[in-house]
Amino acid sequence: MLIRDSRFRPRPDVAHPSRRGLLAAGGALGLGAVLAACGGDSGDGGPDSGGADGAWRFEDDRGEVARADRTPRRIVGYVASAAALHDFGIECTGVFGPTTTPDGERDLQAGDLDVDEMTVIGNTYGQFNVEKYASLQPELLVTNMQEPPVLWYLPEESTEEITSLAPAVGIRTSGTSLDTAIGRYAELAAALGADPQAEKVVRAKSRFEKASQTLTRTAADRRGLKVLAVSASADLMYAAVAEDFGDLRYYQKLGVEFVTLDNPGERGFWEESSWETVDRFQADIIMVDRRTGNLQPDQLAESKPTWRRLPAVAAGQVMPWQSEAHHSYAGHAPLIEALADALRDAKKVVR
Repeated sequence: MLIRDSRFRPRPDVAHPSRRGLLAAGGALGLGAVLAACGGDSGDGGPDSGGADGAWRFEDDRGEVARADRTPRRIVGYVASAAALHDFGIECTGVFGPTTTPDGERDLQAGDLDVDEMTVIGNTYGQFNVEKYASLQPELLVTNMQEPPVLWYLPEESTEEITSLAPAVGIRTSGTSLDTAIGRYAELAAALGADPQAEKVVRAKSRFEKASQTLTRTAADRRGLKVLAVSASADLMYAAVAEDFGDLRYYQKLGVEFVTLDNPGERGFWEESSWETVDRFQADIIMVDRRTGNLQPDQLAESKPTWRRLPAVAAGQVMPWQSEAHHSYAGHAPLIEALADALRDAKKVVR
């Protein structure tokens, strides 16, 4: 089932929280009496650091300060959060969110995580097993935030109980630029003990920066090409509002031109369209959401005649979009490279 009253849809194959539920999920943020964890910088405050007395603190993107007597080691994360921390050198004990596909394979959102070695608290929304979470003796919970202060993928009915067991850190990943969100995960990883100068991290950051420079040059060379990012279901196509997605906002900052939408939803993120009216979206390149449960280009070609008639589709100028890729340099560098390649090779097909 597709969520229609949320700015950022999870996977459309599962039931999702209502707007009211999402807001309630972010409202009860009790910290455990025994565990406390602490501090980072959202860009407006001071730097993330441990206290001189050995205590640990991190200020998240809600402005909430998590505190602990020592640096947390038993960390449970939303799967994309865990994948980002992994790329920066921090491993999570448990994960929740889309970890494996229905056939048991590693989900796209799990990045390079060894999911067979991790405790999965729940694989879809609403499947957060609080007892299993408690059994891990968590010292910190980390997740994304699409609509602060809501902590992403925590079920409304158990959010208060979950956040009473360990401190929680939320990193904003929508309504902000990709590079900012990656920087925040880098800060959190460093606060948790990762080495920001580790060869793997430095190499990934260099690749990310080089890819960004290439995309900037390519976008300038191919000025006038219009890009559209979409998520597809059996009943509707959702066109993405570029400013509301961290990656698309970053690409826009680098010069990529996205289709201007005439009628986005009241809360942004998407403009819905029935399949009978998708021809109003005229783009030279279409990016299709790859998340599990969304219809993919081959399925759309078979089932949606209006999809086949879109100029970008007819020209073969369709590429995958990892709309919830994990926020690390390693996670996004190849995606930026792929977009630069697509822009370089595309023809102008709409006027």
